[in-house]
Amino acid sequence: MSDPVARGRPPPEEFRRAMARWATGVSVVTAHHAGEDAGLTVNALLSIALAPPSLLVSLQESVDTLPAIEASGAFAVSLLSARQRSISERFARAVPSREKFLDLPVHRGATGAPLVDGALAAAECRLTAVVPAHDHRLLLGEVVRVELGPEDDPLVFFRSGYGSAEGPGSLRLPPPGR
Repeated sequence: MSDPVARGRPPPEEFRRAMARWATGVSVVTAHHAGEDAGLTVNALLSIALAPPSLLVSLQESVDTLPAIEASGAFAVSLLSARQRSISERFARAVPSREKFLDLPVHRGATGAPLVDGALAAAECRLTAVVPAHDHRLLLGEVVRVELGPEDDPLVFFRSGYGSAEGPGSLRLPPPGR
């Protein structure tokens, strides 16, 4: 019998396939610094504490939004509804941030970060810690303001694709084998 720890890590693609079986919500993380907006789609989001209210976001260290967050000391998270899939797809693209915001309805929060209009909810955070974690940075933010949007169904990510809740008691998920 072999020791699984002695064998080492699973290959990245195997780990990716395993994590694709973890359903998550979808959000857009944004920041504003030096007159420029930055943002990207994120599903690595975690509510850390209620007192003080805190969030943790995991960002790859190479994304263009990270320097804006670190320089401004703040970020915002907009939780997307099922109707906002195109926004998630837009912010997931590897294009300059100004293209992501082109003609997108947003409004400014107290931190100056853009908040996506029509999002289920938004939280604005003051950056309190940045923790290096391999090729990512874990950003801990103390929530300084929340905003509730319309009551709607959430956008869900599962099996490397989008799903959505369709009212109480019904969840549409991508088919297996993706």
